[in-house]
Amino acid sequence: MPGKQSLNPEQRVLYGESLQPPPGYTFDAAVATTFSLDFETALAAPVSLALFAAETRDEILRHPLALLEGAERIAGRLAIFTDAGRILTSGAPHSRLCSLLERTIIEVAAPRGGAFHPKMWALRFTPTQPNEPSLLRLLVLSRNLTCDRSWDIALTLDGTILRRPQRGNRPLSEFIRRLPDSACAAVGEDTRALTKQLSEDIRRADWTLPEPFESVSFAVNGLGGKPWQPDHCARLGIISPFCDDAALDLLATLPHREPPRLISRSDELSALSPNTLTRFAQADVLDEMATTEDGEEVEAETLQGLHAKAFIAESGWDTSITVGSGNATRPALLSGHNVELFATLTGRRSRVGSVEQIMGPDGFGRLTREFKSGELAVPDPERRAAESRLEEARRSLCRSGLKLHCQPAETDDTDGSLWSVRLTPTEPLSLAGMSAVAVWPITRGDGHSREALDALCAGQPLDLGAMPLIDLTRFMAFRLSDSATDASVLFSTSLVLEGLPAERHGAILRWVIDSKESFLRYLRLLLAELGDPFGAALAAQTDDGAGGWRAAADDTPLLEEMVRALCRGGEQLQAIERLISRLESTDADGPDPIPPDFRTLWETFRVVLQTQESVDVS
Repeated sequence: MPGKQSLNPEQRVLYGESLQPPPGYTFDAAVATTFSLDFETALAAPVSLALFAAETRDEILRHPLALLEGAERIAGRLAIFTDAGRILTSGAPHSRLCSLLERTIIEVAAPRGGAFHPKMWALRFTPTQPNEPSLLRLLVLSRNLTCDRSWDIALTLDGTILRRPQRGNRPLSEFIRRLPDSACAAVGEDTRALTKQLSEDIRRADWTLPEPFESVSFAVNGLGGKPWQPDHCARLGIISPFCDDAALDLLATLPHREPPRLISRSDELSALSPNTLTRFAQADVLDEMATTEDGEEVEAETLQGLHAKAFIAESGWDTSITVGSGNATRPALLSGHNVELFATLTGRRSRVGSVEQIMGPDGFGRLTREFKSGELAVPDPERRAAESRLEEARRSLCRSGLKLHCQPAETDDTDGSLWSVRLTPTEPLSLAGMSAVAVWPITRGDGHSREALDALCAGQPLDLGAMPLIDLTRFMAFRLSDSATDASVLFSTSLVLEGLPAERHGAILRWVIDSKESFLRYLRLLLAELGDPFGAALAAQTDDGAGGWRAAADDTPLLEEMVRALCRGGEQLQAIERLISRLESTDADGPDPIPPDFRTLWETFRVVLQTQESVDVS
């Protein structure tokens, strides 16, 4: 975030780069929170954490081997907590690799009935060289874990772990520690241990503050206690894409020298009471023309729309900038129903800037224009009522304890490779105002959907059909349709899946590693040295990709890499052994992806590894 000019729209950072370890370090563990996420972005995140960064998410998604290895490397070391029912989906089938995220994505519910809305990453990196300290990184964001191209704000703090707890970190530490308690389904002990460990590290973190700030503090709303709100100040500036009359009325009373400034969205300002905006010195919205050079045609990657959130306050000689997830709304700032995370940076106004400098034409204001009353029609009350009904139905469905059960399908024309799946409610659901509820596994697409409204309301099980082992998943897509309008909502949620066979994971491996060429490329990825993102990116390339490496017809370079891995302790070779065991334990159609020559070579290494293990035990 802030550098010499706070909230300068010219200072931009890539999400993937923010997750990358610093030079000389590798990813160790992380906890993330988000209001919503999409599967593709969640799949790409482990690659950025454990392998290499990329300019865009789509660049990573072109390399399924990298997606597979990223998920394998972070298994058990990353937990992503998201609001229940806020996983974005589509009618098209999603990649079967998404099922590898079942342990990583954990849906939660806000304790006080609002939205679970914080956007944060807490990461720990370990050094590649001995005697160096572990490092922490904290990201406090206004954006979700999605491909959204809106204007957002990100604060990045790096720090070291001290011996003693730091008082200012306590709200953040407690927030991380309590995350598993809000989960909608049982959370494994490994996830609880991960959050507890990172919570303790964050409590003892000594942060390196970005220039020109001198202090940082944290606040969390929605977990009890008085909600955080901006303090009384001389001047106040508000950047909030969503707002309501109640919160804005409060904020208008805080500055004592002049009315506050506001940047929001046209549709939100149009829905306010006519008297609310009269209490503000200026109300602006994002100017679509200002986000391009001289009004030139917008490129695909240009940022569009406002999603950034910030409260800028002048008090005495200081300026404070509070960033995070909270909007200027009643649930975020007044009632405390939403779970929200805030980070406040404070420094001298002469260095940080005033509200006018930060929000005016020399700062973020260069992207805005004045809002004109009446420029948009007041939102349709009937449409808003339909959205409210759909939201209530979504909440009821996601918090009802739905379960899935799978078992071998009883069919006459198969060899037993199909599995039947049944959706089972624990009790009848109240889905008032819904005309239809369609459900399907995300790996299958809506062409395999089943109508579920009657079964769910009656509390009766529903047959979702028979499918290959590789398509079994906990992630179900739901489409809810409103009975009074044409409004609908499409989302995914993770359900408890009983009867899942252990070989499903191996089946996904065989789906990705389906040839000798892909097997050899994956070996290169496994052998890429820790802390070598260039080598990992090179290994992930396909033969026809730019900068790709030639598939190994000559195994001498591969042999040399395996010998080096053995000399470094053999950890990467152990990963190869696990891979081969999984591939061999899975029944799959098609040719064996493991080359015969490599099998012969591997037997030699297997003997050496077994010898090393015997020596270590003795």
